[in-house]
Amino acid sequence: MFTLIAATLFSAAFLLAMGTIMWMFAHYHDKMVAALQFEPIPHNPPVYHLRIRRPRAAQPTRRTALPLGAKAA
Repeated sequence: MFTLIAATLFSAAFLLAMGTIMWMFAHYHDKMVAALQFEPIPHNPPVYHLRIRRPRAAQPTRRTALPLGAKAA
C-alpha cells in the first residue's frame, strides 16, 4: 500500500513539475527568444584628452670651435 501511495505522489509531483515547465515555456517563449538574441549596446571606447606640452623655445646652441686637424663632415 505504501508503494502505491508513494508512486502516486511521485507521479503527481512529476506531472505538476512538467506542467509548470510547459506552461512557463508557452507563456514566456517570446521573452526567452528575445533574451537569447539580445546584443548589448556597445559602450563607446573611452576618449583620452591629452595635453601636449612643448618645451619653450630652446636657447640657440653655441658652436664650439673644432680641434685642430679635425675635419667637419
